[in-house]
Amino acid sequence: MNVAELSSLALQTFLTMLVVMDPIGLAPIFIGLAGNRPSFERRRMAVRASLVAGIIILLFGLFGRALLEHLGISLSSFRIAGGILLFLIALDMVFARPSGSKETAEEEQEAQERQDISVFPLAIPLIAGPGTLASIMILAGDAHGSPLLLSAVFLVTGVVLLLCYLALRLSGQIARVIGLTGVHVVTRVLGVLLGALAVQYVADGVLELLRGGLKTGTGLLRAAGLA
Repeated sequence: MNVAELSSLALQTFLTMLVVMDPIGLAPIFIGLAGNRPSFERRRMAVRASLVAGIIILLFGLFGRALLEHLGISLSSFRIAGGILLFLIALDMVFARPSGSKETAEEEQEAQERQDISVFPLAIPLIAGPGTLASIMILAGDAHGSPLLLSAVFLVTGVVLLLCYLALRLSGQIARVIGLTGVHVVTRVLGVLLGALAVQYVADGVLELLRGGLKTGTGLLRAAGLA
């Protein structure tokens, strides 16, 4: 492990988590769900949502791979599935469409009527949604068991989570400054980046599966005395 590898993984983690969590995009949603609440209550919701989302992300990053192994799912297969999911989210971001991975219309209506929206839908699925959880498991797998690399993944993810918290706290100011059009512009740019990262995930997963298949095939040939 060298500094270049650490920097590369840290940058990849930051870009991936930034576009998946989409802190800027959280601001207008939070205003729509909690804009009529007192400021102290909005602050409490922002803190609680960030903490709950952080705990969920940490658990998936630490134990997600063990869960996959228990289910007999390879990291390569999960990387491909996660890449496809992220690409679908990216399409919704680019075309400014409501993403089904975030929440359904029924869930949004329920959120409007709930007393406390910090756990649902803020923490789950707006911050720690399927795309975020898939990404943290893939990025944690890229650490290859290195404590330093894994710490970098979680530290950088924590920085993005802090940005999400700040976006929730400053949601009123953000909405006033950039407006709905500005939110859509930022979301579309992040969607393009997320699409590129998703394609890279799929490509890496396919290559890993092909390499594994070639190794298995070569091993079988050798065992049969044909290679």
